[in-house]
Amino acid sequence: MTMLRTLGLTVAVLVLFPGQAAAQPSPAPPAGDASWAPTTDIFDVWRAFRHKEKAPEPAAWDYHKAMKAFAPVIGVKPSSGALIGVAGNIAFYRGDPATTRISSMVASLTFSSKGQTSLTDRFTMFGRDDRYRLEADHRAQWTSLETGPLGTSANTDDSVLTNFDFFRLHHTAYYQLRRGLYAGAGFYFDNHINIGPREDDADADAEWAESPFVQYSEAHGLPLDGQASVGPSVDLLWDTRDSFINAARGWLAKASYRMSFDGLLGADSSWQRVNLDVRTYRPVSDSGRHTIAGWMFADMIVGGVAPFLDLPGTGLDTYGRSARGYSEGQFRGERLAYGEIEYRGTLMKNGLLGMVAFVNATTISNLQQDEHLFDSVAIGGGAGLRLLINKRSKTNLCFDFGVGKNGSRGIYLAVQEAF
Repeated sequence: MTMLRTLGLTVAVLVLFPGQAAAQPSPAPPAGDASWAPTTDIFDVWRAFRHKEKAPEPAAWDYHKAMKAFAPVIGVKPSSGALIGVAGNIAFYRGDPATTRISSMVASLTFSSKGQTSLTDRFTMFGRDDRYRLEADHRAQWTSLETGPLGTSANTDDSVLTNFDFFRLHHTAYYQLRRGLYAGAGFYFDNHINIGPREDDADADAEWAESPFVQYSEAHGLPLDGQASVGPSVDLLWDTRDSFINAARGWLAKASYRMSFDGLLGADSSWQRVNLDVRTYRPVSDSGRHTIAGWMFADMIVGGVAPFLDLPGTGLDTYGRSARGYSEGQFRGERLAYGEIEYRGTLMKNGLLGMVAFVNATTISNLQQDEHLFDSVAIGGGAGLRLLINKRSKTNLCFDFGVGKNGSRGIYLAVQEAF
């Protein structure tokens, strides 16, 4: 299966996200290391080309000034065809950067050659001295997705292209209990409507009647034209990372218990979900330019029956960065466990160009067919290049190539690291 998950063209992307993490100074030169060079980003290169002075180090920036940027978005995906749109970002501090992380808001509007439209915005906001943390994810999408049988042993050649409209409202508010430790609660609203087969295929109706989506929904008494999940969550978060854009050290650990209640604002079933997420980052050089990063998470329906499109799956994490080598929702099921390890290093002394190598593993259940976690595994792996576009926020332009089983492969272009 050949897959291309948003291969974007780098039109004006170098100014799209100028700062989304706490200001980080350039690493100090290791004692006795004559090969060390000051950190250089793409804007320093551009200023040198124009014979301008180099930008000041992060400590010299005025943190009271909001950072704003807008840029076109151009790309292509098999399910959407050509993609064009616009994206904007605003980043700002609500307190002294020494004690307060940077807040970031991102929004985008895109259109595709196959009639798909997507309007999204996300934000992470920190109060003064990080006393509170607010997160949100809003989406309005008129789109489509390949949907296949459940479990990681599934034959993805049996997938059926499913059209639907998707509306999401996710909000979580955290209160800081101690430095780096937060307790919170959230509200989740996910609504898939106008679900159906491709309208331009004469054989679509017959294929749709036998599709995994229809079989699962009919087996569990769920409606076929639309399915919604609505309910609260309780959350616990521990975050000691030095940057949530490109961490070189620290830990993140998160536990979330989410519920959906049948009939609440149109929800179609009652169910409970547990998400556990752990990430760690270990520098392997004194300069801080070489890091080993690890990511493990479990996403499990622990009670009730969730709608098909709300089941855990590959690439269905909040930012869609897991399981490189596989497409979004290529494998899905009631319970998912995931692990990834990635090496990050620089190829140039000044840090301008870097690389990564990664390997990941996903296992997903299919309880209808008595397939449990670890009965089958989808292994993925690959490598990529990094271009430092903003040394203040440690933001990279990322180009990755990943492969998986059954010939699955993907090319990924993104701003900021996968995790």
